[in-house]
Amino acid sequence: MAIKHLYIALDQARKFGLLGMNILGTDFSFDIRLIEGAGAFVCGEETAMIQSIEGRRSVPVARPPYPVEKGINGSPTAINNVETWANIPIIIREGAKKFAKVGTKKSTGTKIFSLVGKIKNTGLVEVPMGITLKEIVEVIGGGPSGRANIKAIQTGGPSGGCIPVDKFDLTIDYESLSEAGSMMGSGGLIVMDDHTCMVDVVRFFLLFTSQESCGKCTPCRIGTRQMLEILNKIIKGNGEPDDLRKLEELAHTVKKGSLCGLGQTAPNPVLTALRYFREEFENHVIEKRCPATVCRDLVEYRVIPVKCTGCQRCVSVCPTGAIEGPRAKPHNLDPEKCIKCRACYEICRFDAIAGDAIVIE
Repeated sequence: MAIKHLYIALDQARKFGLLGMNILGTDFSFDIRLIEGAGAFVCGEETAMIQSIEGRRSVPVARPPYPVEKGINGSPTAINNVETWANIPIIIREGAKKFAKVGTKKSTGTKIFSLVGKIKNTGLVEVPMGITLKEIVEVIGGGPSGRANIKAIQTGGPSGGCIPVDKFDLTIDYESLSEAGSMMGSGGLIVMDDHTCMVDVVRFFLLFTSQESCGKCTPCRIGTRQMLEILNKIIKGNGEPDDLRKLEELAHTVKKGSLCGLGQTAPNPVLTALRYFREEFENHVIEKRCPATVCRDLVEYRVIPVKCTGCQRCVSVCPTGAIEGPRAKPHNLDPEKCIKCRACYEICRFDAIAGDAIVIE
């Protein structure tokens, strides 16, 4: 849809004489051409993007030479995303000094974020650099969407870091996020609450980055897979104490040894989660328990009779008919039919569904 709308906008600009030859009757000519890339995450790396534009396989290339020296078809090329280019008219019209008054000394201007997750107000938000995570979550986002408390926010997209709620006074700028182990990245902000399992979150992001690795360099190609294997092992209740050391060691190796930004940043979710939420990993490994009751192999659901009002909301969402009972009477949950989808747990308004840890010998 985005590509379709861009083509329409470019056609309209040409019809109005704002693009193409002799713009608005002047000697100035300028045009924009859209090239649909391979759709790979690694194409966010500038040299891989150039390869894709030239019709080659989308893999990063060692630098120097840098694209500004030798880029598309060997010509000097300036590579910036649309958000950066959109600031150029403002800087030309208002002046660099006026533009720099917004934001911080080293991170000027504004930034657009995609605010999603366990929060009341989701969507795209444009904020000045230097705003705190707390302001974004509590003021713009409106706070948690449910009864559970917010416990973390993940910044920067799949390769960003997970920052705990006690660090929400952190300002949004490149330097502060980097010091916290995260990044600005693509401008993604994912808000998580107490019902979110950090081990599962890290596994989810690592699954994506491992699949999107171009496979050119060994640390990224093999290292991300090995980290994913360890996380899968932990989530299934088969983790061992030494696994956390191996996971952290692998993350540092991949970060230092990868050729491009994909491999260098892929370990960020792992490292920040181990840094700020190590206790959750230890719960999974040592106690064989998922505190957030997310990991299916480590939890079993049941109805708490004294809390159940018989409203039948859980009955209406259960895909396997595991929950039964007459209206206004406590219901029963059949563990044999339960597929642990969490639908009943999330929809219950009376905390009548409990997720108990399964003891794994």
